[in-house]
Amino acid sequence: MILHIAQFTWKPEVAEDDVAALTAALTGMAAQIPSIRSYVAGANLRLRPSPTDYAVAAVVDDAEGLAAYLDHPLHAAVYEEHLGRMIAERAAAQVEIEAGALS
Repeated sequence: MILHIAQFTWKPEVAEDDVAALTAALTGMAAQIPSIRSYVAGANLRLRPSPTDYAVAAVVDDAEGLAAYLDHPLHAAVYEEHLGRMIAERAAAQVEIEAGALS
């Protein structure tokens, strides 16, 4: 299995309403993409120092599942409607995990 983690730092003009709309869009999107096994998206709690404003963590079975998620038209629509105008900086990583590791 693969854990895909994306971190975002927002442009200064991004408001709480923008973030709430993004979260709703991402959650709705994830529920409709069969290759996603687990999905979490939300604002950084800032329990430790970090420049990251927001993060997404998605679990998929394999590289094909990751491509199916990231290349899905619903993902592209969320990017077009929300993320594209909000992002100042983005970082992402994919980590192999054992099945059940996040249960």
